[in-house]
Amino acid sequence: MPLGGKRVAFEFREHEMPSWQSHVLHLAHLGFRAFSGGFVALDVAKERRNAAVAEKMFRPSSSVQYSAVTAHGVPAEWIIPVGISTERVVLYVHGGAFYSGTLAGARPVAGQVAFAGKARVLTIDYRLTPEHPFPAALDDARIAYEWLLDSGLSSDSIVLVGDSAGGTLVLALLVQLRDQGQPLPQSAVCLSPTTDLTMAGDTWTRNARKDLLLSPAKVRAAIDLYLQGTDPRTPLASPLYADLHGLPPLLILVGSDSDATRLAAKAQAAGVTVMLEVWDRMQHGWHITAAFLPEGRQAIARIGEFIQWSQSGQIQ
Repeated sequence: MPLGGKRVAFEFREHEMPSWQSHVLHLAHLGFRAFSGGFVALDVAKERRNAAVAEKMFRPSSSVQYSAVTAHGVPAEWIIPVGISTERVVLYVHGGAFYSGTLAGARPVAGQVAFAGKARVLTIDYRLTPEHPFPAALDDARIAYEWLLDSGLSSDSIVLVGDSAGGTLVLALLVQLRDQGQPLPQSAVCLSPTTDLTMAGDTWTRNARKDLLLSPAKVRAAIDLYLQGTDPRTPLASPLYADLHGLPPLLILVGSDSDATRLAAKAQAAGVTVMLEVWDRMQHGWHITAAFLPEGRQAIARIGEFIQWSQSGQIQ
């Protein structure tokens, strides 16, 4: 359905004719899984090195300007599309299973979101686990949001966007801001978020063979590093267990049925405007490969539509 609905819209986007690029990526993922030898233990240092190598494969756009800033002590970076002048701002929270991710690594996707949403984007270098477990990353996201408000921006001009672990943090941040009585952003977008850190849903088992990028054992290890003893049912760790009333409109994009489906239904029941799109046959975080994958570009375009729609004054 087109954007503009006032309540939940569950959209299952099944691509009957997947692009040839998606077939190539699928084969590459199959090969990686076949030769990876299976999950043994989570080596954070190695994972961060691998992420740094992968970052070099995705070049940021040359049509954006980058400017380093410090948001009340949190290292951050403005990404501003050339030729776009707007007060609309996106606070972008990168993924990386809570233990990896950098400002440089966030540039390609954040830059595309900036163009699609016709917005300035602020990315943040939040603290990572295991050096800084829960709730350090969430605290940094909140501090950066407060910095935007303190700089004179209206909350109505801000949209939160988070991918993977960043999507989890975005949902938690909305709950925290509401509970603290702070002004909420205009809307939020979550890309492949994990909303239940107990991993209790049967989707982890059901999707294990379909989503070749997610190893349940590896995700469990990352969650344990992040929580370090905190109850996974803590609402600010697992947004699925939070009271979701009063949150701004949400767009949730996932590559397969997941616990995000349960969160969308719970948010709907709480009166939140939600749009959940399940892009069947897409892998976790497929938007990251938008430079190569048509479906990734379509997802980014969808995000841009939502950002502009949510600030158009059509939401009541």
